[in-house]
Amino acid sequence: MRIARFLVEGRPVAGRLEGSHLLPFPEDSLEDLREAAPPVRVGQATFLTPCRPGKIVAVGLNYRDHARERGKSLPSEPLIFLKPPSAVLAHGESILLPAGVGRVDHEAEMAIVIGRKARHVAEAEAAAAILGYTCFNDVTARELQDREIQFTRAKGFDTFAPFGPWIETDLDPSDLAITGSVNGRIRQSSRTRELIFSPAFLVAFISRVMTLFPGDLIATGTPAGIGPLAPGDRVEVTIAGIGTLSNSVAGPAVG
Repeated sequence: MRIARFLVEGRPVAGRLEGSHLLPFPEDSLEDLREAAPPVRVGQATFLTPCRPGKIVAVGLNYRDHARERGKSLPSEPLIFLKPPSAVLAHGESILLPAGVGRVDHEAEMAIVIGRKARHVAEAEAAAAILGYTCFNDVTARELQDREIQFTRAKGFDTFAPFGPWIETDLDPSDLAITGSVNGRIRQSSRTRELIFSPAFLVAFISRVMTLFPGDLIATGTPAGIGPLAPGDRVEVTIAGIGTLSNSVAGPAVG
């Protein structure tokens, strides 16, 4: 099942995607996945983010090739940080490059969407807490990240957490092709089998630190090939079995 949210006649509507139609749920929520209203033509609506995360937990250095690219040793446990919900951006909207921060990079990622409250769950039980998966772009002000100890500023600007276009619930995430491209040119290409820590392990590990709630996201890390963005670019994250997240780039020249 593909779950999406759209702006329909000025109000957010969540539902199940079937071809060119959205079959709405009773409320704009992940709590009740039954259809309860007439279908809406997707072409008549504007994409919103497919859920409203209370928090975004991101994982650093979770692909072996990206660790090599950054000159880092493989971590012995997940390296986690937070991106603020204010950074979220929907499919089709524009990433805004802040003035004066230098290079800003794309990072193509698969994100886990939590479907039920999870606290101290075992790895073997983690799948029950996962609603599905979506495409994510962990946009990063690279020069800020390289000179600061914490990642909050480098990864927390408004529009630095695009995700979507929908949530795919019927998916085995263990070996999916993932690519990141800019203006049609592929810069990142890998498979999720290259993840150091699996989605189930991440849910279990993070749930021992903080309670996860429906709609929360876990961005699972990026493969090698990260690169800069410039005004006028179009950046896309494509994951087999999910789809393509596409965003334009706007803002001052980077340099």
